[in-house]
Amino acid sequence: MRLVIIVMVLSLLVLHQDFWNWNREELSFGFLPIGLTYHIGISLGAAFVWWFACTFAWPSEIDTTDEQASESGEQA
Repeated sequence: MRLVIIVMVLSLLVLHQDFWNWNREELSFGFLPIGLTYHIGISLGAAFVWWFACTFAWPSEIDTTDEQASESGEQA
């Protein structure tokens, strides 16, 4: 799982360098510059990767609450 997340983050890093859109003047949906549309997509992709990492790779031992820690005698 960790490798999948690392590959996803590295892919976003590479895709963020959108040098192929620098000189394009087309508009998406008739009003958005293509570079802005691309970065909206990258932002949504980053949000998905963050959600994926938090949902599937979050360590379960971090999720103990203060009440659980105090019941077991541990310090939070």
